[in-house]
Amino acid sequence: MARAHLRPHMRPISLIVLLQLVQTLATLYLPTLNADIIDDGVVKGDMGRILGLGGVMIAVTLLQIVCAVGAVYFGARTAMALGRDIRTAVFDRVQSFSSREVGRFGAPSLITRTTNDVQQVQMLVLMTFTMMVAAPIMCVGGVVMALNQDVPLSGLILVIVPVLAVFVSLIVRRMRPLFRGVQDRIDTVNRVLREQITGIRVIRAFVRDGYERERFTGANHDLYDVSLRAGRLMSLMFPLVMLVVNVSSVAVVWFGGHRIDSGGMQIGALTAFLSYLMYILMSIMMATFMVMMLPRAEVCAERIQEVLATDTSVTPPKAPVTELRRHGELELRGVEFRFPGAEEPVLKDISLTARPGETTAVIGSTGSGKSTLLGLVPRLFDATGGAVLVDGVDVRTLAPETLATAIGLVPQKPYLFSGTVATNLRYGNPDATDEDLWHALETAQARDFVERMEGGLDAPVAQGGGNVSGGQRQRLAIARALVRRPEIYLFDDSFSALDYATDAALRAALARETGRATVVIVAQRVSTIRGADRIIVLDEGRVVGTGTHAELMADNETYREIVLSQLTEQEAA
Repeated sequence: MARAHLRPHMRPISLIVLLQLVQTLATLYLPTLNADIIDDGVVKGDMGRILGLGGVMIAVTLLQIVCAVGAVYFGARTAMALGRDIRTAVFDRVQSFSSREVGRFGAPSLITRTTNDVQQVQMLVLMTFTMMVAAPIMCVGGVVMALNQDVPLSGLILVIVPVLAVFVSLIVRRMRPLFRGVQDRIDTVNRVLREQITGIRVIRAFVRDGYERERFTGANHDLYDVSLRAGRLMSLMFPLVMLVVNVSSVAVVWFGGHRIDSGGMQIGALTAFLSYLMYILMSIMMATFMVMMLPRAEVCAERIQEVLATDTSVTPPKAPVTELRRHGELELRGVEFRFPGAEEPVLKDISLTARPGETTAVIGSTGSGKSTLLGLVPRLFDATGGAVLVDGVDVRTLAPETLATAIGLVPQKPYLFSGTVATNLRYGNPDATDEDLWHALETAQARDFVERMEGGLDAPVAQGGGNVSGGQRQRLAIARALVRRPEIYLFDDSFSALDYATDAALRAALARETGRATVVIVAQRVSTIRGADRIIVLDEGRVVGTGTHAELMADNETYREIVLSQLTEQEAA
């Protein structure tokens, strides 16, 4: 995943590697120069030699600083660009998901994967460019330079490095499952917090503050416990590494002292060897630090890859149809819809036709598949059997933009975006004028309350429409669909929050506005749909009746039960 997104940045990555190589070689050269100053200058009392080698050391140090700064600068830019690209890729993929895929992952998990998970991968890449690239060069170069100083003493490295590697590998093996647990529990905390913020009114209404507090505390403590176990392992890493480093230093001084005493080694060479040993161990420590980050970043990368590797069940057509007759005829032919792994389909052999200039209503008991049926038209998900046609063309072959312009959907849960009334209404048509917006608001019976809002069309709207009532949200959502002026209007129980007077006025205004369009209404309230030209009765995913209100009252028992549960016999007649 990261490799594919790093490919466009190969030029700066090559420069980072070059800068790190030069910086590391300069760093490795400094102890040798220091040893020469001691052995050739200080011991022999040669001031010219000391000054000459000192000047070289200053020049090498300056080169090291310039390369280090350059490597960090380009490394940070590349890592941030990678994070930006991955976030964009995840966002684009999620935008292509149908309701099925979004439900599979869950909104809290998708948010965590787009933010926290990408941040962990981004941090790993940054540390790789600034530390990990230099670590293997430093380790190999340190071993070579240590051998150059004293071969017998270098035998200690053969013992020190494997011991350190065993310690690190044992800890890392236990850290990986813990970090997956951390990310999963972050998802849980996000989900609980999201539910509590969204449902704050319900919580207060039922006085469930204590219960919700305990629920969040439980999720929070689960995250705390797993994070604590992972943190303990991480905190164990550095003491072990430092123990090995300090024991190694003592061993080098001990055996090196004996080598100097026997004349097999000079003081400057021992000083340089100690420096190279520190470089080797420091490179291993840098690798250790990276290894500590690796399990969590690896888990995060897998979670991101799960999203990127998930194909939407609503696939765009390979040769899309970009033009329609613009009549607005909607037809469902033998439609079936089944959720993955479900024993029974939600919709079974649904066939109906909705024509321009007519209102087609869909009614049925809760769970009969009404909203699912409506969601098939704008391709919120695709039918698993049969076909949905707009103007005789299967919606699966239509270009998404063409289908979108032909349909105006008012969902069951009307969602408003943070911004203003105008920005929300223009979501349906960015080119709509203020006059178009006011006309749509008037039709939707929303003009009065919008005029009373401070700013009118420029009045602020909170995220989700939290600063307006449920009925006002529904009317604004209806106005948003009207601004688009599509050929097919889909109302998914869009009048449920309205009082009867507003409902009646709104339906009368809609009848004038949508007289030539195809209107499909899903509703629970009989009074909303009794005047429809055609009423489709659903029961357990099947069509059990079609006709007008009077016809269905006469010969459809399911419809009669629904009507008489809301109206008296006289009102129904």
